[in-house]
Amino acid sequence: MFLPELIVFDLDFTLWDCGGTWCDCLSPPFRMQKDRIVDRGGRHVRFYSDVVSIFDLCDERQISTALASRTEQPEWAKELLRLLDVMHRFAFSEIYPSSKLIHFASLFQSTGVAYDRMLFFDDEMRNIREVAELGVTSVFVEDGLTREVFDNGLEQFSKKHA
Repeated sequence: MFLPELIVFDLDFTLWDCGGTWCDCLSPPFRMQKDRIVDRGGRHVRFYSDVVSIFDLCDERQISTALASRTEQPEWAKELLRLLDVMHRFAFSEIYPSSKLIHFASLFQSTGVAYDRMLFFDDEMRNIREVAELGVTSVFVEDGLTREVFDNGLEQFSKKHA
């Protein structure tokens, strides 16, 4: 199987659930409560159940990972990632209010990885369409990232490069 050089993940509704809303709609301060983060309003933030094992698989296969998240509260997103103890999993992150096209241009500049060597997972079809136009293999995540969706994305990427 031909593997991507860089896998890029969106955050909200792709890697995590923030109590049914986006992370920039939460209410800090955040605190750990068992395996979840809770905001001031009692909303829970947690990774979807397959996400950590997907990170492990990327590590095992030595595939670099990055984040591309459009949020009005980038510091909140970064704090949540720190509390979940996963910042070390990502070689690059583009977390700020902007177009995914700008996120990917920045990733291209900082990594040197060609767009056609990237794989992207996101829950918004407009982002999938925009980023796919760059040549990035882009996978729609309908209800949180699962291992099945991830494996299908790897297969789609590999077939594109066969």
